[in-house]
Amino acid sequence: MADALGGDDLTPPSALRRGWTTGACATAATQAAYEALLTGSFPAAVEIELPSGARPSFAVAMQGRDADSATAGIIKDAGDDPDVTHGAMVKATVRLTATGNGIVFRAGPGVGIVTKPGLPIPPGQPAINPVPRKMIAQGVNAVAELHGGSRDIEVEISVSDGQKLAQRTLNPRLGIVGGLSILGTTGIVVPFSCSAWIHSIYRGIDVARAMGISHIVGSTGNTSEVAAQKLFGLPDEALIEMGDFVGGMLKYLRRQPVARVTIAGGVAKMCKLGQGLLDLHSKRGEVDRRWLAEQLEQAGAPPEIIELSQTANTAQLVVDHAINSGISLGDRIADMAWNTAAKGLFGTGITLDVIVIDRNGRRIGQTPPRPVH
Repeated sequence: MADALGGDDLTPPSALRRGWTTGACATAATQAAYEALLTGSFPAAVEIELPSGARPSFAVAMQGRDADSATAGIIKDAGDDPDVTHGAMVKATVRLTATGNGIVFRAGPGVGIVTKPGLPIPPGQPAINPVPRKMIAQGVNAVAELHGGSRDIEVEISVSDGQKLAQRTLNPRLGIVGGLSILGTTGIVVPFSCSAWIHSIYRGIDVARAMGISHIVGSTGNTSEVAAQKLFGLPDEALIEMGDFVGGMLKYLRRQPVARVTIAGGVAKMCKLGQGLLDLHSKRGEVDRRWLAEQLEQAGAPPEIIELSQTANTAQLVVDHAINSGISLGDRIADMAWNTAAKGLFGTGITLDVIVIDRNGRRIGQTPPRPVH
């Protein structure tokens, strides 16, 4: 079996079944509830549009109506991923509101409220992330257009046992209180299997080499991948979704090298790489606040920002404050991440560079490409 840093077993893994994010389920539930509110009848199944343009269908597992609202529920299917929300009921309750309000999001039972800065949603708002909000809005528009309804509605999302399930996530530490977050950037849950994921990295590198591609990008997620592709104009085959397994990718590249490798990742992931971690999953380690304070000091940050690194909710918040103060913390993080990654490629001569991407897809740190000798 391959270990978390990328072992030598190259046997192709069996296919793992993908699942659906809470955001996709909340979208389907909202569409079903709004259709019932407008027509008086619940659909048996709902088709939604994912950010990719794919259109999966979801069975409606629960329905209910009263005088001014409709509620529909979808059972969350996470596929073969060990997701804490697998099997949970994701419900949406829809009500009409005053003209001009637009779509108003509410947190029902089991969905948390954001209480600290530094997350994609500001404090005081339901923990429904930006992409799910956009998907839900698109679903509302589709139903409204089909049935002649208003776009001024209240959408309340709830998750069965969400408050209990949230204790098994990082939400309490992040200041999300009362329940889970409604998440997802693609609508699809990719099963988290160390062996399967690392093998997919190997196969991606193999394909790139077979096509004569000399520059590949290993990204930690969709946002950093999109940003890197725009920056370099590379073909899809050059994009390797390494996720948390930067060590696995680098280990394989020692045996199957390419001329240039770019590592692209978010602030927290690149901080952990800079700290010396090659497995970037949250379960393997966190951003070291003392390390972050040291980088701020080396970058010439004022004392108040160094102090902020000890109390801030997220590394992104610290970086934002540093950038606003003219401190190139992103470049410093990229340099430290380069040093760690270079150890994995030592002696190969591969040209390596690192870019740090914020949650909005902006490049906030970068190293020049340099060969690793």
